[in-house]
Amino acid sequence: MSQFTLNLLVIGASFALYIGIAIWARAGSTAEFYAANRGVSPVMNGMATAADWMSAASFISMAGLIAFTGYDNSTYLMGWTGGYVLLALLLAPYLRKFGKFTVPEFIGDRFYSPTARIIGVICLLIVSITYVIGQMTGVGVTFSRYLEVSNSTGLWIGAALVFCYAVLGGMKGITYTQVAQYVVLIIAYTIPAIFISLQLTGNFLPQLGLFGTHEASGMAFLAKLDMLVTDLGFRQYTAHHNSTLDMVLFTMALMIGTAGLPHVIIRFFTVPKVSDARKSAGWALVFIALLYTVAPAVGSMARFNLTTTMWPGAQTGDTYSQPAVSLDSIQNDADKAWMRNWQVTGLLNWEDKNGDGLIQYYNDTATTGPVAEMAAAQGLAGNELTTVNNDIMVLANPEIANLPGWVIAIVAAGGLAAALSTAAGLLLAISGAVSHDLIKGTLRPDISEKGELMAARVSMAISILVATILGLNPPGFAAQTVALAFGLAASSIFPVLMMGIFSKRITKEGAIAGMLAGIVSTLVYIFTYKGWLFIGGTNMLEDTAANWLFGISPASFGTVGALINFVVAYLVSQATEKPPVHVQELVESIRVPRGSGSAVSH
Repeated sequence: MSQFTLNLLVIGASFALYIGIAIWARAGSTAEFYAANRGVSPVMNGMATAADWMSAASFISMAGLIAFTGYDNSTYLMGWTGGYVLLALLLAPYLRKFGKFTVPEFIGDRFYSPTARIIGVICLLIVSITYVIGQMTGVGVTFSRYLEVSNSTGLWIGAALVFCYAVLGGMKGITYTQVAQYVVLIIAYTIPAIFISLQLTGNFLPQLGLFGTHEASGMAFLAKLDMLVTDLGFRQYTAHHNSTLDMVLFTMALMIGTAGLPHVIIRFFTVPKVSDARKSAGWALVFIALLYTVAPAVGSMARFNLTTTMWPGAQTGDTYSQPAVSLDSIQNDADKAWMRNWQVTGLLNWEDKNGDGLIQYYNDTATTGPVAEMAAAQGLAGNELTTVNNDIMVLANPEIANLPGWVIAIVAAGGLAAALSTAAGLLLAISGAVSHDLIKGTLRPDISEKGELMAARVSMAISILVATILGLNPPGFAAQTVALAFGLAASSIFPVLMMGIFSKRITKEGAIAGMLAGIVSTLVYIFTYKGWLFIGGTNMLEDTAANWLFGISPASFGTVGALINFVVAYLVSQATEKPPVHVQELVESIRVPRGSGSAVSH
């Protein structure tokens, strides 16, 4: 059976499962569409939340970023997992106790203002649309390789699939679909990691293999990888090279952005009790850790396998003890078929610049060291592995390591499960904001439940169309695009939720001013370097560290935006009249467990 046929069977079976679940769990009311009728158990909700949040950025792109950057991109691991601790402790149980369907609904009621609710809707839409662009990018990458179609065709196929089960099932259908998708994606991520860890280090657990011994050379695996990449003129893999300030701000933006993501927060509205919300967050962190503790090993071993494919001598001895991989080998050998397959997608490419029949992969900007000496001696004309998209590393890793075809097919299904599960959650958050907060809450308060349900489905369908069109031209790799969304959530939604829960003094004027100041400042900073509305060629400054304000990257600016939000909200609140008494009592009731009384002496 050909690999293409195997891919079709496995991916087709997973699609049939998702659509079947959506039909079985079809939402028949707004309570089921928005919050699964609040009947989801904490364990199942934790699993669905993990799938909802572990997107294409986590599954496809994060390990690729770690593969090519190393230690500095461990910020993704620290920020995204740390955010769940904040969510479990500071937000989830209180928002569940409030008992509403959506984040903007909480903002509108807490800050006693329809305007605040509408601003919350706008912030939610900006965050969610930016985030879903990253998911559609991952869908396009995966489909383009495994179904052998163009990237744009892959996007439209993925959009059609999401339409089938998200529009039909709502939160009820999406929840059970995401449980299935979590099982698929975690199996798809860990099985090839185990195989590759055994190949390179002899360790069954990739987490141990990362810090184990590279069997072929007898060196510590990370030491061997460090030697390998520095021999080729690249930066040391395990060292810190970038701005420490930017690293701290980026990690913080990911943390508070995670705690402010609307599509994650609404998952905690689906459990029966307030205590279940905290349990759900704990279970979600457990399920996320199963993938996140493996990701550094996947990234490191992917970089190792790619490099030793290009330089066969690096596997056992000196990097240059054998010549670089030949063009003839790439074009004809069975174990290099993965290169030919990915070249078709345009995400991997090479060029024999000096016509020697070899493809040399190295850092051609290095002017000293072994690689510079080799380049001068052999008359090299520059790095000849001209394109390696970060988003292909996890998907290509099983092929690079020559794993069985069924493993490759499972990885394809896992990548799609990760992207589609998060896309569905985001689209549900968008449709809820439009139908429940904008239409029912503001424009048509008298709309019937049936009409609201139809509005939710129509708005979700339109959102899918918009996200797909924007996904055709993303502002970066999947994880980079998603990181921008986290920064936007950090600067707009997280501060207003924190102040709404823990401060009785923040007024509607303060909340509105804070949200606007945070989201506008962050958007302007991002668009300055990424282009207005992410349209290429419209950026005012080149996106390089030399042009960043105080060395702060666009993805890190969310932390600054959050500080601006907090400060503006506080100052404006101090200058305006205190919230009404009933709002202050509402805040108190959210924070204090029901039935608690004053302390008494004994």
